[in-house]
This record gives sequence, structure tokens and C-alpha cells, in this order.
Amino acid sequence: MAIPDFQTLMRPVLAHLVDGEVRRTRDVKDSMADAFELTADERAQMLPSGRQRTMDNRVGWALTYLRQAGLVDQPARGRGVINAAGRDALASNPDRIDMKTLEAYPAYLDFRERTREKASTDPVPDVGDAAKADSGATPSDLLALAVATNRAAVEGEVLKAAMALSPTGFEDLVIALLSRMGYGRAGSVERTSASGDAGVDGIISQDPLGLDRIYVQAKRYAEDRTIDRPKIHEFAGALLGKQGDRGVLITTSRFSAGAAQEAERINARIELIDGRRLAELLVFYGVGVQAEETVTLYRLDEDYFESL
Repeated sequence: MAIPDFQTLMRPVLAHLVDGEVRRTRDVKDSMADAFELTADERAQMLPSGRQRTMDNRVGWALTYLRQAGLVDQPARGRGVINAAGRDALASNPDRIDMKTLEAYPAYLDFRERTREKASTDPVPDVGDAAKADSGATPSDLLALAVATNRAAVEGEVLKAAMALSPTGFEDLVIALLSRMGYGRAGSVERTSASGDAGVDGIISQDPLGLDRIYVQAKRYAEDRTIDRPKIHEFAGALLGKQGDRGVLITTSRFSAGAAQEAERINARIELIDGRRLAELLVFYGVGVQAEETVTLYRLDEDYFESL
């Protein structure tokens, strides 16, 4: 049997998890190879990059899409477990689950929208169409779409991981990010005491003497929680108490329009970073993620041949 595409794998993967046991991703991949009766050569087939088996890659993507749709939870690294929404999806779709099916889930629509935002500003074919030979998609189109899809998926997973941290763990994550971004390079970036420091969780000293400081507040809230105007007031008050005029408020949730307006209105300069932006920065600066694969596209160098 030929190696199935990742959409064909979605329902079998979900069905494999139906008993509610937490399963290792490695075991799910092996079980799918058995279920589809792959030969030894098919199991060993590698991606063109030579860095991962094709079947493992496709099962991995099936799991990624199921997680992004909210049908599978990831209780620990390399582990997956079905949830109530996943069981309902199996019952409602006895034959097949694919990207069209996942459109019924708001979490998946949000994931798809984030993917589109990250794709090139030029029109990029839909994933389903891009896989067709007659889609008109160039290799660059397909690669751009693959990168955008991967980036959106990883950012969603990074944000969930950040929300699962303890309050002090989240503060440490924020400090690590700011350091990686280059803040405090001539001075320091440090977290304040665990008991808090009058509404300030971290201090960026931009010079060795600490004369130029930026104050940091980190709020680990549920993704659907909104930070409103009063929280901006509180942080501004904490800055005033430190005789500071610059601050960064970073959260895993979101800010209301009133909060954004308040940050613009007050005398102190306060930068607001919500959960989506935080996830983008973590991935961009390589905090909490690992580079998995690098792909190079080649084109003919016409100038070279014309010079011969």
C-alpha cells in the first residue's frame, strides 16, 4: 500500500487514540505504519531532505492539525491524548476527517487565519489545491505555504506551553526572550524577587550603571482573558513608584481596545505584547523552539552562463 497523505491519516490517528490513553507520538507513528500495512521499504522512505521518514512526517502533520483544531491534547512533550471534541468528531465523521472537516472548529479556523497572515502577501494557493499538479503553484509558493503553516502551528504550541508554566517560570521565559532580543546587552536583564516588586516582574538595565532602565510586567493569563484599562493604570503606577517612564507589559492573553488607548494616553511609554505577538517573538528569536530542517531552492544563474 502506498504511503497515505496526512489528511487520509487524520481519522485513523484519532481513532487510534479513542481509548483515552496518553500515547507517545513514536508509538502512534509505528501503529499507523502497521495499520496501513506499509512495506519495509515504504517505512524506510525518507523525505527529500533525508532527515525524516516520510510516514513519520505525515503522521506528525496529521497530529498537528488535530491539535490545532482542538481534537487532541498534548499533556507532555511527544505525547497525545484524545479529548471530548475528538470523540465527537469521530462519531460525527465515520468515514473521513480532513481539512474540510476541521473547518467546523473555531480553533482550526483561527490556525488557518494565522497561517494566511504569515504567508506571502502574494496570493498563495490553498493547502488542498497546492497539492494538485494543476494548481499552478510554483515550488516557491508551496514552500512559502509550508513555512507559514509550520510557523502558525509552532506558535500555537509555544503559546500553550507558555500558559502551562508556573508564574515564575513564565517570568523567566519573558526574561530569556528579552535577553535574546538584545535588551540589556550593555547592562543586564533580571527578574525581581518571587514575591514581586510593586507590580514589576523584571528590570532591563540598558547600561552598566543601571541609569537607563525598562521595567517589565509578565501576566500569564488564559488565552481568552482580556486585560483592560485598569491593569495599564496599575502598571503605570508601578513605573511611577520606580521613577521610571518606560515599561513592557507581556501577556499570554490579549488587550482590550481601552487598554491600548490607555497605554498611548499616559505619560509613561508602555509597550503592550499580547499572546499572539509573544508567540511570534519566541519563535522568531528561537526561544523554546528548535530548528528542524533547512531547505534551499535553486534557480538557473543565467548571468553566469552568458558570461562564458
